[in-house]
Amino acid sequence: MRAVITGASGFLGAHLARTLKDRGVEVRAADRSRGPALDDVDVEFVEIDVLDPASLRAAFEGQDRVFHLAAIISIVGDPTGEVWRVNVHGPRNAATVALECGVGRFVHCSSVHSFDLERCGPSLDESGLPTTHPDAPAYDRSKRAGEEAVRLVVQKGLDAVVVNPTGIIGPDDRGPSRMGETVLQFMTRKIPVGITGQFDFVDVRDVVEGLIAAGDRGRTGENYLLSGSRLSIRELGMLVERYSGVPVPPLSIPLRLVTPLAPLVMQIEQRTKKPIFTPDALHALKYSPVVSHYRAATELGYRSRPIHETVRDTVAWFESN
Repeated sequence: MRAVITGASGFLGAHLARTLKDRGVEVRAADRSRGPALDDVDVEFVEIDVLDPASLRAAFEGQDRVFHLAAIISIVGDPTGEVWRVNVHGPRNAATVALECGVGRFVHCSSVHSFDLERCGPSLDESGLPTTHPDAPAYDRSKRAGEEAVRLVVQKGLDAVVVNPTGIIGPDDRGPSRMGETVLQFMTRKIPVGITGQFDFVDVRDVVEGLIAAGDRGRTGENYLLSGSRLSIRELGMLVERYSGVPVPPLSIPLRLVTPLAPLVMQIEQRTKKPIFTPDALHALKYSPVVSHYRAATELGYRSRPIHETVRDTVAWFESN
């Protein structure tokens, strides 16, 4: 089988490329540039721009499967409009070109944020409300609109499936990713206080297996939530403490007290580092239902490993790199 991965230089994309290559798949990695995450992965690389259909056509020709992972993750809104362009026009272009090129299956990696976490209630499955409310974070709205763009091409004959992972975390995080940055900040004692509120964290290696299984067995046009374990930020910090020996901040502040200060905190953080506790990030912590992966488990054979194993391996990787 021949497969192309857009966004292959990213955290998830590089893990997927490595796994597919190890299983004998002929992998073509596609991204704006070849990042360090692909340094030890022996795959063909092609340069693409998801807003340029011609570059996608050159990448997709002759491929059996497309894994569309290219996206912008944002917890700081969309001040330039780039999040919307990449996350909505990108999937539309990729799906359209895949259909034109005769690709056998298109696997679109969306996000749990394409579901309205604020209005879905205490639990979420694939029947949950879509994120369409104008007050929802820009990233969340872009992920839902990207899915809808893909579904319009499905109506024209594309065989596509959508996966919706939660917060991806794990080893070999060379970026680091947003979740990896949080682990690193706990390890370097740069998070002065804990914050209440929860989120679902899933191992990057489990998401890779979910993507591959969706490509093999997923039903055309369906969504598959890929979840792991629901933790508070303090609980995540305590797991980091267990495996790194770095103590978690003793003070934990209720989310309701932090939220009004989020815009000011973001302005301060942006001057020195990547902001973590932005209004959009706190929104995700405040509205965090229990996410069911029952459909993925029963139809795809998806399984998620214990979160302590994920944090253990992540800490060990950061300590040795």
